[in-house]
Amino acid sequence: MNKTEKPRRTYLMSIRPKFAYQIFAGQKKFELRRWIGVPIESGSTIVVYVSGNVKAIVGEFKVGRVIVGPPRKVWDEVMKYPKPGIDEDDWPYIAGSKKAMAIEVLDPIIFARPVKLEELRNIIPGFMPPLSYRVLYEGEPLSRMLIEYLRRQTKTKPNKYVRERD
Repeated sequence: MNKTEKPRRTYLMSIRPKFAYQIFAGQKKFELRRWIGVPIESGSTIVVYVSGNVKAIVGEFKVGRVIVGPPRKVWDEVMKYPKPGIDEDDWPYIAGSKKAMAIEVLDPIIFARPVKLEELRNIIPGFMPPLSYRVLYEGEPLSRMLIEYLRRQTKTKPNKYVRERD
């Protein structure tokens, strides 16, 4: 990174198990979101907290293109891509919002081990995963104590392949 480039942001995003599995299996190329007023920058990183019955931070991916606008415009733009990993069942999620966002998923990585919600709360008392997503600031405990550690561990251990759920 040169002096004129600003560092890319990191975001913490809650994703349902079905969609997280599709992301890490390489099937889902875009993540759809209702607009919550927090822009996501291309080139950033999204740390994935899998909600539902998993309740754990499991990996991350790089952000490619970000498409923001009225739901129909975002949908039509995403559907121009071959095999975007979304289908008509995903439309109702963004259809009712005033503004929507599609985030291109690039280079998904599964961490060497997941970090469950109970463990997160032992490290950071009162930790609450975001309902949708939020900026993960560099100096905050979650980033400093955990995410950097998970990244280092993942680089030193081979990732396990994602297996089909039973």
